[in-house]
Amino acid sequence: MWMLVPESPWLTVVVLLAGAIGFALAPLGLAALWSRKFSPQKPGPQKNAAYECGLESPGDAWIQFNASYYLYAIVFLIFDVEAIFLLPFAVAFSGLTAGACLAMLLFLLLLVEGLVWACQKGILNWT
Repeated sequence: MWMLVPESPWLTVVVLLAGAIGFALAPLGLAALWSRKFSPQKPGPQKNAAYECGLESPGDAWIQFNASYYLYAIVFLIFDVEAIFLLPFAVAFSGLTAGACLAMLLFLLLLVEGLVWACQKGILNWT
């Protein structure tokens, strides 16, 4: 049985990378060709409007965003990821060395420091 053996191990990586790029770009290219061939090009003031629902927008689209919601979400994500990192530690707790326990203690102390900082800044207050 004959097998194709590349001369360089990087040849396989380059071929797979080219295949991945081609697999990603082929649907985009086909969609662009399809839209040029079959989609009607009728630009106008209604088609180019920001909202095409037929209703006029009642004002400016710019609104003031309260950053405290964003900060609250970031704090939630940090402690959500903490739970993911603590699960393997809890499962293997009895077999860990003292160095691993100290590393996890340092990790927890840094997270507690972040929680204390967030409380001092008032990030966790909804008012």
